[in-house]
Amino acid sequence: MAGEAGLFKFLNPRLRPQAEDIKAAASWGFAATTTALWLVQPFDWLKKTLFEKPKPEE
Repeated sequence: MAGEAGLFKFLNPRLRPQAEDIKAAASWGFAATTTALWLVQPFDWLKKTLFEKPKPEE
């Protein structure tokens, strides 16, 4: 992409993040999110919060 390195021009060229660094960070973020959801498993709370309509008060 044109101008992609423009955000990091203040850094030494050897220290600028490369495309592989960004891909790796995104992959680790996805893995961390998946692991957190697997450990916590908030699916009942999500279903109740997002998909069930509250009963109207009388």
